[in-house]
Amino acid sequence: MAPFGFVGIGIMGEGMATCLLNDGRSLVVWNRDASKSEKLKLAFPRLVTVAATAATVVETCAVTFSMLSTLEASQAVFPALVGAVKEGKSIVDCATLTPERMRDMRGAVTLAGGRFLEAPVSGSKAPAAQGALIFLCGGDAALYAEVKPELAVMGKADFLFGDVGAGTKMKLVVNMVMGDMMVALSEGLSLCGAAGLPGDAEAGLLKVLDLGIMSNGMFRLKGPKMLAGDHAPNFPLKHAQKDMRFALNLGDQVGQALPVSAAANAAFLAARAESGDDDFSAVYEQQKAAK
Repeated sequence: MAPFGFVGIGIMGEGMATCLLNDGRSLVVWNRDASKSEKLKLAFPRLVTVAATAATVVETCAVTFSMLSTLEASQAVFPALVGAVKEGKSIVDCATLTPERMRDMRGAVTLAGGRFLEAPVSGSKAPAAQGALIFLCGGDAALYAEVKPELAVMGKADFLFGDVGAGTKMKLVVNMVMGDMMVALSEGLSLCGAAGLPGDAEAGLLKVLDLGIMSNGMFRLKGPKMLAGDHAPNFPLKHAQKDMRFALNLGDQVGQALPVSAAANAAFLAARAESGDDDFSAVYEQQKAAK
């Protein structure tokens, strides 16, 4: 099997690339912090080639997956990828950016003779490592069909929502709802604490929620960690706030009021300076301290 390219070996990219490697795919990888690429090479010496530049990845591989965590990272690295695109080259971008950014990237890739698929993912560090992501795609239908085997290795489901931009819009809606839920849980746990009520999963708020219709995996996973003050980053708060901001911008564009999400975004903003690199559950610390 020909090697696949993978650019961006961060919190998400490392797990995604590892899933492909565990399934026997060979990868040509590049990351701005080269030590992360070398770590992958050390773990899979026969399957991983570390490229000297991002452009080398595209030059070497027919299909390159890109997982750059922020708009700024994409703007810094993507020009090198596009510079190496020609006929027969394809880019599958898995980051959460804006619909406009995805359409601009599609335009640059297709102008150079290549193909482009947006494939942002729903899921965080653990699902990435477990191959349990959900891919929300938009763009080239033929390319989507070709990479479905790889998406299936990295994820548990994938969807094609239409043209480029549609997948990103769906991802922003998903992350917006998740952010709203996290702030709501933070407020609930904070109110329990202030009112002298238990919040724990044995006989407190988390247990009551889990027994009822509001039971969900995020509360079950994050709630006990929040009470313990464990905010080790699986989904950094600064990235959650970025996605909330993008979702609010989308609401403005389509004329949809989002008052709950605007309030949740304000909570993440208040916590970002101190806890931006922590998990997005760290918004609980800000809510708990608010008076």
